[in-house]
Parts: sequence; C-alpha cells; structure tokens
Amino acid sequence: MTTSPRRLLLAFAASLLLHAAALGHGAWRDLLRPPPARVLQATLRLPPVEVPPAEPLLKNTLNEEREAPPAPPPETPAAQTPAAAPPAKAAARQVRAAQKKLAEHLYYPPEAIARGLEGEARLILTLAADGGIADVRLAASSGHRLLDDAAVKAAWAIGRLPGVTARELILPVIFRLQ
Repeated sequence: MTTSPRRLLLAFAASLLLHAAALGHGAWRDLLRPPPARVLQATLRLPPVEVPPAEPLLKNTLNEEREAPPAPPPETPAAQTPAAAPPAKAAARQVRAAQKKLAEHLYYPPEAIARGLEGEARLILTLAADGGIADVRLAASSGHRLLDDAAVKAAWAIGRLPGVTARELILPVIFRLQ
C-alpha cells in the first residue's frame, strides 16, 4: 500500500495546525520573543575602618606673637646691620620650605583615593645640627592610618632641610581629593 505524497502533505499540515492550536497564540509569541537580559548585581564590601580616638592638636607656638625683648639703645645708622626677620616670620618661612621639600616626596596612597579618604596629619620633625631628619613623630592623626603612614614616609624621605635652623618643626600634611 502506497500513500501518495499529497496525502502525506495533508497529514503534515493537519498535524501542524493541531499542535499550533494546542500551544495557543501566546506560546508562539513567547517562543519568538528574545530572552530578557540578565542583570548582574554585585556588592562591594570593604573591611571596617578603625578610626583611632581623636588626638588633640598640639598648640602651634611658631606663629604666636611673643613679647618683644627690650629695645637696645639706638645705634648710629652706619653701625646698623640689616635687621633679621622676626622669629615668627623666620619660623613660618622654614615651615613653608619644609612643606615644599615634603611635597616632592609625598604621594596620595591609591587605596586611600579609592576609598575617598581625606585628612590632615601633623608631624613633629626633629632635626640634627646639619639639618638632617633625626626623628619623625605623628603629633595628630588624620584619622586614617594609610594617610598617616604616607606622611611619615614622605618626611623620612626628605633627608635634609638645609637652611632650617629650628631643631623641631610642626609640619601639617594635608590630604584632599579634588
């Protein structure tokens, strides 16, 4: 018994129609629709930052006005030498010179930038007779260990401060993101 190709074609068409009706119109539409895009959600968790207790800032005695010593008797104009800068101005100039030298060695730690850390550390630099850095101490913390460590490392990297006559300097180191 042979079946004609026409009969097979009709059977195939009837099967398609029956399946289409069973699945329904919505099922065909869902099959043809592209799948929805997947949304990836990620949460970044940083370790907790330990903030040391606030340390009081040391009093900056370098810029305070001091009582002037009694004036020496007036000298003749020919015997006068050029007056030296007042102590407060000389100290401020030495701090600016130290800050300029520190800026050559200071870096903002990349991790601190990524975490958005800012602050101001105050260092006490103890200088040797030749202007070399003898000791660096943290007088007031910036509130972030990363920034404090970067400030101390930069201060040690200075090496020498020629022309600075002070034996100790209080040096503010400011970290600000722009």
